[in-house]
Amino acid sequence: MSTIKAKEAKIMSTSKTYTVAGVSTSNGKTKVRFANDYVSRFKILTKNGHQDVNILELDSAMSKADVCKFLSTHEKFQDEASQSAIAEFVVRNVKVEKPATAPATPVETPVEVEVETETA
Repeated sequence: MSTIKAKEAKIMSTSKTYTVAGVSTSNGKTKVRFANDYVSRFKILTKNGHQDVNILELDSAMSKADVCKFLSTHEKFQDEASQSAIAEFVVRNVKVEKPATAPATPVETPVEVEVETETA
């Protein structure tokens, strides 16, 4: 059962949205944090020993990909640790949809072949 949970954790939900986001540092590692309640998320992070907790309430509910776009340009998240955490999250979790490509259609090219015939 643990392998199923591990596989599910790698797939980012595209329909879930968040109203609170930011970054915090735990054990020397800065990560992007997502939530829907500012007060409870802040309390949980500080209770668990996180330092440099920098979260904010978003203007509207956003997906994780949209949150990362927003945070990467926000003035409060321009420090190196925050930018690295955001970039790492995007690389690991945000799937870029590739444009659909039409299947290749074979092109028929006429081929001229000279055939020599033996005459007896």
